[in-house]
Amino acid sequence: MASTLPRRTSAWARLSRNGLAVVGLAIVVAILAIAILAPLLPLADPNVTAPANRLLPPFSEGAWLGTDQLGRDMLSRLVWGARVSIAVGVAATLVAAIVGSTIGLVAAYFGKLADNVLMRGVDMLMAFPYLLLALAIVAALGPGLLNALLAIAVVNIPFFARSVRGATLGLVQREFIEAARLSGYSNARIILSELFPSVLPVIVITMSTTVGWMILETAGLSFLGLGAQPPQADLGSMLGDGRNLVITAPHVSIVPGVLILVLVIGINLLGDGLRDVLDPRLKSGALSRPVARTAVAEGRTSGTGDRGALLEVRNLRTEFHIGQRVLKAVGGVDFVLQPGESLGIVGESGSGKSVTALSILGLVPTPPGIVAGGEIRFAGRDLLRLPMHDLQDIRGNRIAYIFQDPLTTLNPLMRVGHQVTETLVRHQGLGGSAARRQAEELLDAVGIPQPRTKFDAFPHELSGGQRQRVVIAMSLANRPDLIIADEPTTALDVTTQARVLALLNDLRRQSGAALVFITHDLGVVSELCERVLVMYAGKVVESGPVGEVFAAPRHPYTRALLACVPVLGEPERALDAIPGLPPPVDDLPEGCAFAPRCPLAMAECRRGEILLARTGEGRRSRCIRWMELGDA
Repeated sequence: MASTLPRRTSAWARLSRNGLAVVGLAIVVAILAIAILAPLLPLADPNVTAPANRLLPPFSEGAWLGTDQLGRDMLSRLVWGARVSIAVGVAATLVAAIVGSTIGLVAAYFGKLADNVLMRGVDMLMAFPYLLLALAIVAALGPGLLNALLAIAVVNIPFFARSVRGATLGLVQREFIEAARLSGYSNARIILSELFPSVLPVIVITMSTTVGWMILETAGLSFLGLGAQPPQADLGSMLGDGRNLVITAPHVSIVPGVLILVLVIGINLLGDGLRDVLDPRLKSGALSRPVARTAVAEGRTSGTGDRGALLEVRNLRTEFHIGQRVLKAVGGVDFVLQPGESLGIVGESGSGKSVTALSILGLVPTPPGIVAGGEIRFAGRDLLRLPMHDLQDIRGNRIAYIFQDPLTTLNPLMRVGHQVTETLVRHQGLGGSAARRQAEELLDAVGIPQPRTKFDAFPHELSGGQRQRVVIAMSLANRPDLIIADEPTTALDVTTQARVLALLNDLRRQSGAALVFITHDLGVVSELCERVLVMYAGKVVESGPVGEVFAAPRHPYTRALLACVPVLGEPERALDAIPGLPPPVDDLPEGCAFAPRCPLAMAECRRGEILLARTGEGRRSRCIRWMELGDA
């Protein structure tokens, strides 16, 4: 089956997730459309006075919104005034964004002298109250709409410079910038082609939230008589004209005031939604604003569990809903784990191993993840139905999770010892000195040299193996009943990997904890685990005792995985490769998902559902030809 790249979610789909942003978009589009079409609309001349018709109330004949103190049509002046105010606000935003972003990019990229000179100049601008500074600039240049535009742009340059500099500082030391320097790119090319596209979402989002503020500032200057000059109308000057008529003719000031309020609210709501549109992670369907636990589909039934089991997973189905796509990451997983037992889960990348483990503790991000069916029982309690506070008491306490990369677990701004004591304080209520003493004992138990000294170290001051040992210490701090280890040694060298695995196994046996170990390494499973689950395309294709499964596999996929593993002492043995690729989980084939890659596949393998059938004591296989594998 040919694999296809996942379809990116459309900009509208990402924006529509935020209902308030859609409301803001509707408001902005409506006002912009009317303002742009002002020359084509059947409106009266906004500057023609008619003293005989002065201060007509709204809904008067020929004047839907009434007239002002000179008899000018309020509706016409409102439309043309909005056109001017929006144009000035957008133009001022563009000027401030271009100048401020350039300052921020150059200061962050060159650093040292350039950074000090540019940012001290920005600090000088920020030292003055922005409105007073704008008034001083207009007073020096003279009243007028263009001068007001320049004044507003100048006072907002520091806002863009600071935002862009902060975003750029986190990028200038990244590997792709170093690679560009080594490739011989000029400084200007690196800034324009490497840094600028990376911070563009920050600039655009900042602009979207600044436009509304600049329209307000323009209105403020015009209200004081320093912006638009008569007879030209903008929203601020209209508001200023009506300030003396609030009692006798309130509509003269209320109408432009309401439009300013609605316009600014709409722009700010739309600006919030632009984050979802511009975020490159969301373009590929990644999570947005994840909640504290995975959502569970309604209507899910719960049965009775095995009282003697520590963990039961029954027909677990976890999906990712991205637009119209439904990715069936886990398509019906079953297993039972007894106290003290160790279970290995193996399979290719994308087979559903990690999603299965994350589903146990409700750690699959929602959106877009959802537990679509099944049940998960821990010590007889249904984890999918537990109240949130009960689940939080289990997380990190009775069930510990060790992630693949310790840097995703450890806070880079906290000392490692404090992160170990945090879990002791949270779940055991220990005081400061007692928690520190126990944390140092844990660090010593996991083989951290000089635990008292390393207690005050930051994660970046430790090696990869030491960081992983710290994570193991955190996971064992509360003597959990179950440890879930998701490829915890992938990023480590072979020697360190062996030490960490031996340490984890020894500490687990001492505490009597059960273990779910996820890995690609079948050798690790044979040394560490008693039983094994082999997963493919979100389903378990074979399970059983490790020794029996590896000695006599009863599914072609398990057999193919074992054929890819080198055997010590047999250098002449050729290593096989599994042809093809796993199927996309949003377009699984009918029947056996492995059939397109299986040498034993026949027509029956591609029809209907292949069940996970019992093939012996404690063994199951999802293959209708499992008995023929011994002769294959």
